[in-house]
Amino acid sequence: MWIFHGADSSTRLWPTWTRWCVCYAAAALCVLCSPVRTHDACPASCACARDSGTVTCRDGGDSEVPGDVPDWTATLILVGRNISTLQRGAFMSNGTELDMTTLSLSYNGIRAIEPYAFLGLPRLHLLDLSHNQLESISARAFHGLPELRSLYLNDSLLPSAAAQLSNALSAQSLRNLHRLELAGNRLKSIPLVTLDSYNLHALVLVNNSIESIGWENVTNLYQLKRIRVYLSSNPFRCNCGLEAFYYWLKNSSQNISHNPLVHIHPSHFNNLPHLQSLALQGIDLPDIQIKMFLPMKNLSHIYFKKFQYCSYAPHVRSCKPNTDGISSFEDLLANKVLRVSVWVMAFITCFGNLFVIGMRSLIRAENNLHAACIKVLCCADCLMGVYLFFVGVFDVKFRGQYNRNALLWMESVECRTIGFLAMLSSEVSVLLLTYLTLEKFLVIVFPFSNLRPSKLQTGVVLASIWLLGFIIAAVPLMNEDVFGNYYGRNGVCFPLHSDRQEKPTAKGYSTGIFLGLNLVAFLVIFVSYSSMFCSIYRTGINATDLRSRLHRDVAVANRFFFIVFSDALCWIPIFLVKILSLLKVEIPGTISSWVVIFILPINSALNPILYTLTTSFFREQVEILLCRWQRRHMLKKDRKSLTSSTIYMEAPRAPSYQQPAYFKRVSLTSADPRYA
Repeated sequence: MWIFHGADSSTRLWPTWTRWCVCYAAAALCVLCSPVRTHDACPASCACARDSGTVTCRDGGDSEVPGDVPDWTATLILVGRNISTLQRGAFMSNGTELDMTTLSLSYNGIRAIEPYAFLGLPRLHLLDLSHNQLESISARAFHGLPELRSLYLNDSLLPSAAAQLSNALSAQSLRNLHRLELAGNRLKSIPLVTLDSYNLHALVLVNNSIESIGWENVTNLYQLKRIRVYLSSNPFRCNCGLEAFYYWLKNSSQNISHNPLVHIHPSHFNNLPHLQSLALQGIDLPDIQIKMFLPMKNLSHIYFKKFQYCSYAPHVRSCKPNTDGISSFEDLLANKVLRVSVWVMAFITCFGNLFVIGMRSLIRAENNLHAACIKVLCCADCLMGVYLFFVGVFDVKFRGQYNRNALLWMESVECRTIGFLAMLSSEVSVLLLTYLTLEKFLVIVFPFSNLRPSKLQTGVVLASIWLLGFIIAAVPLMNEDVFGNYYGRNGVCFPLHSDRQEKPTAKGYSTGIFLGLNLVAFLVIFVSYSSMFCSIYRTGINATDLRSRLHRDVAVANRFFFIVFSDALCWIPIFLVKILSLLKVEIPGTISSWVVIFILPINSALNPILYTLTTSFFREQVEILLCRWQRRHMLKKDRKSLTSSTIYMEAPRAPSYQQPAYFKRVSLTSADPRYA
């Protein structure tokens, strides 16, 4: 209540009152003119999707958490914000709590988390702090998160923060934590003092430096019935210190894959009869044996690095990976295309070569020695068809239960025999093609030389080629200690590419055959046909009839091109696969299956066409045979028609011709003495 005493007092108070009114008016004007901002607006430099409740702030220059996060935010993603420190109450907007359930703070360069940094997020379910550089974590950093279910700290902890993590995770508010991920932090032990005080379902410790798991941690693991511990890529020491951990494994389902274990003793799993699932991904097992897994009677799921290992656990219901591209867990040939194609290729190869052998035997040959070489080549190629035929037969035999028989099949005499036949066919075919190419090269490039093989020389060369091919295919079978199971590396019994389990001698031998002998033979064929074409072209330049010369050159070029192209189509993919396997490049099994079923038999299937069916002489002889057959058929038909016509038109009558009596047989010397 204002009381004025006289005019002087009112005069003195008027300027003060005026100044106050002006200040209030200016303040009101500023408020009215300033931009209106509500709690529903999207923060600057952020992208908001209100329908899904997501706010994403990427690569901003701010070094603090946005303070104007909308009230409707359910998921907040902050990436690349250079937030060095998470301060107390960093997510409390004007002192109010948020209904946020997911918070991602990865790749922000966070170095320190202060106490109560996550206050105001009582309903947060997932917190991702991965890929930061944490140096300091307060013991009360995670207080105020009673609903937190998943905490990700992958690749975030420096040594100082790793030492503080155990205290930070002991907060009472983390009792509902279900999943804790601590991958890639170089931890040497499990950073939880008492695991039994948590409700963990999954503990991820992948790619750390854990060498052993102490008895105290194993004791805590016994208290958690549903927990799954992921321990991939840890340098475990295989010693007695892991005994308690292995005993715990017998009643659990765990993942110890991708660990650099050099050797697993055959009796390592003897005390795990109740184990139901075992993960060994990323672990090479060069000394794997079938007796390793037999004690685990209840094992239903097993996970290996390679499909070939599955054959050592035939009693397990499910094994992954379940295919190598060639075979699968159920079938020798993994898919229907391969199953059908193996029969088609076998039929084409066998029928084509047998047809050529038969036709070459019936038709008069222009060059008997060359024809003999072609028939021998067809015999070698026919063996490839026999190989494919038996692969198809055993695929049908093992249909639906291949893994139970895989190991027995790959170590069987049958597998080694058909592998031997495939190698014999391949090498004899390569050597014969090289010999035929060189023979043709001498005839065309040096037409006036006397370098023509005789019948004896040709026979010796053919016998030598078969003997050399037999030796090449048989050597790996002579000493299993040196070569191992050379042909039983996969379900189709052909040693196409190398793996870690292959013995060094076998790897060197295979490399010498495919990248030595076969590569040299292919280069000889390529260079020889190129030289032959150049020689024919130079010879034809002086021809008077330009049109006939062009037709002849085009025909020769086409023929030579397809011969070289078929060889390249067959061998270049095989060379590439072999080189990549030597460079330890991972080759998909699907490629290997297509190479074995389609590419390897290409030469065997096309050789009859290229060397017989497309030659002009063979076509002429076939046309002559067809004309003769057609003429005989027409004559026989006409004779039959004439006979039936005569019988129909003439009535039967008594024979008027009396057959003369036979003369007495007299020798030439008794009839005429001059011949005595």
